[in-house]
Amino acid sequence: MPSMRVNDIEMYYEIHGAGAPLVLIGGLNSDHMLFRTFISPLAARYRVIVFDNRGVGQSGKPDIPYTIEMMADDTAGLLAALGIEQAHILGVSMGGRIAVALTLQHPQLVKSLILVSTGVKRLKDEPMTWARRRVDLMLRLPWIRKGTPYYAVIRQRDASRNYDAMDRLSEIHAPTLILHGRQDKSALLPLAEAMQQGIPGAKMQTFPGGHLFFIFRQQPFLAAVTDFLDALDAQDKPSSPHSAPQND
Repeated sequence: MPSMRVNDIEMYYEIHGAGAPLVLIGGLNSDHMLFRTFISPLAARYRVIVFDNRGVGQSGKPDIPYTIEMMADDTAGLLAALGIEQAHILGVSMGGRIAVALTLQHPQLVKSLILVSTGVKRLKDEPMTWARRRVDLMLRLPWIRKGTPYYAVIRQRDASRNYDAMDRLSEIHAPTLILHGRQDKSALLPLAEAMQQGIPGAKMQTFPGGHLFFIFRQQPFLAAVTDFLDALDAQDKPSSPHSAPQND
């Protein structure tokens, strides 16, 4: 299986399908297998790139502090190594934060942005909710981590909770779609609504369900993604000269 040196780590990745590049970025403690049921339908239309963030799966797991900006640079480094100059970017949960950081740090790489079950407000100093306390407890269980060292997922968790881009959302000019579960207890709906208000022209669609709504409502989720990308593709296509009005 393919991997390459990116920054200070070996990074595992896979490419499926052909067409416009679509990069899927996973969340906390999630490797590329988070997207296993989405890859085939999306690869029928796009060149889908999935990978393991630093700290999980088959990518490197250095025991150093991680930041969301660092993981965004990992993503940019992978795309550069693959010769991809611009791509649609979809990020889930922590992956949404990485996608936002990628857009802010490397705007030329991002053709469009799809943010799923995420927010970009610093959580480290917020009151501890039961949902976040439950995540902390679950991460202690080896079978939840699927073999990932505990230190590595804690490095990811701390990076995610420390990230805050609320004051920079107006700098995002890529077409943006926000998809969110109305009962999400990990990334509360007001966080998604704040992103929509902060990102110029951002569109938002909500779904029944919680943080993992996209798994349990896969078909409407995929329809929302492909409808958004199809609309962008239609805008990019030059109009036919035969469609112009003719003078008598």
